[in-house]
Amino acid sequence: MENEITFFFDSYALIEVYEKNVNYEKYTKANAITSYFQVYEVYYSLIRNGYTKEEIKDFFEFLQSICIELKFEWIPKSVEFRKEYKKRDLSYSDCLGYVIAKNLGIRFLTGDKEFENLPNVEFVKKIK
Repeated sequence: MENEITFFFDSYALIEVYEKNVNYEKYTKANAITSYFQVYEVYYSLIRNGYTKEEIKDFFEFLQSICIELKFEWIPKSVEFRKEYKKRDLSYSDCLGYVIAKNLGIRFLTGDKEFENLPNVEFVKKIK
């Protein structure tokens, strides 16, 4: 995978990268962006799953470096997207991330089954 490729990493993808899922290894060489909403979910999930603040400190600092500034117009677009796919039970932050990726012309990287087969999604399964 070339370094020029950029993906929007959702919280699922970020956690898989942190936990060194081999299916996500090639994406560690791509340019990554995310939002503070995904970082919030990642931090909460890692702490909830037993990682200590010290264990995730470096990763948390790295995440801060890839967060982008949000545009106000993405909020109504993400609400419309969530409403359109209401039956999929998508989170607010994932809908926002999807809209950001679409508006920036990059792929939305996730392993969340609710996004499988949607346009503009790079779906990568978790190792069992």
